[in-house]
Amino acid sequence: MKDLPARRLLLVHAHPDDESINNGATMAHYAAAGAQVTLVTCTLGEEGEVIPSDLAHLAPDREDRLGPHRIGELAAAMKELGVEDHRFLGGPGRFRDSGMMGVAQNHRTGAFWNADVDDAAAHLVEVIREVRPQVLVTYDPHGGYGHPDHIQAHRVAMRAAELAADPGFRGDLGEPHAVSKIYWNRVPRSVAEEGFARLHDAGGADFPGIASIDDIPGVVDDSEITAEIDGTPYAERKAAAMRAHATQIAVDGPFFALSNDLGQPIFAMEYYQLVQGESAAPAGAREHDLFAGVAEQ
Repeated sequence: MKDLPARRLLLVHAHPDDESINNGATMAHYAAAGAQVTLVTCTLGEEGEVIPSDLAHLAPDREDRLGPHRIGELAAAMKELGVEDHRFLGGPGRFRDSGMMGVAQNHRTGAFWNADVDDAAAHLVEVIREVRPQVLVTYDPHGGYGHPDHIQAHRVAMRAAELAADPGFRGDLGEPHAVSKIYWNRVPRSVAEEGFARLHDAGGADFPGIASIDDIPGVVDDSEITAEIDGTPYAERKAAAMRAHATQIAVDGPFFALSNDLGQPIFAMEYYQLVQGESAAPAGAREHDLFAGVAEQ
C-alpha cells in the first residue's frame, strides 16, 4: 500500500458547486494544512439551471452540454481551494443528475435517484479503500433540503462507509477500511439568522430579492452542532471557488445567489454534526478539528 498523508478527509457531494457552498472553507483549510482532501461528486449536474445568458445554450432542454461544462467549473473551483483529488462517482457521467424532486427526470434511465444504492456504493467503497479516509463528510438523510440526488448521496455515502469496513465485501476493491468519524453538513439557526440580518442591512446587495432561512440546506437548532471549522482565513478562496461555478452561482461580496436570484450569505465558518465516531470535545462543547481524537495512520 502506498504511503498516505497522516490526515485524510473524504467529502461526498451530489453535484458540482455543492462542495464549494457547503465545505469550501473547510476543504481549503485542510488542504493548506497538508491533509489529503478527496472530493467525490456523484453526478455532473446536468439538470442545473444556467444563470449566464451567453451559456444558456448548454441547458438540458437545448444542447444538453451542461454536464461536460461543469466538469471544467469543478476543476477550476478545486484549484482555488488547493484540492488536487476530485473524482466523479463511477467516472464522469456514470450517474446523471435527477433534477428536483417530483420531475420527470427523476425516472430517466441512468438518473442517480434510480441507482441501486449498493451498486453505487461499491464505486465509493473502491475510493474509500484506496484513500483510507479517517473522516467522511456528507449530507443528512434529508439531503439538506430534499433534493433526490442529495438524499441518494447520503444513502450511498453511509452505505459505502459500512461496506468498506466489511472484509467480506468485494475483496477486488481493496483492503477493508473503517472510517473513524462521519459528519453531516449543518448550519446552526442562529448563524443563518445573523447572516440574513447582514444581508438585509446591506440592502439585499445587488440581488433583486433575499432568500429565506428555509432555503438554506441543513439549518438546525444550534444544539445539534457538534463541530465548527473557522474558515475565515479561506473566505476569499471559498468565494473564488463559488465564482468558478459560474453557470450556477452569482457572487456579490459576502453574499451569493443561485438561479432564483435570491441573495444568501456565504458562511466562512462551517458547521457539522458528528453522527459516527467519538467526539474529542468536552460534553456540551464543539470540536474545532474534524480529525480531533483520530489516530494519524
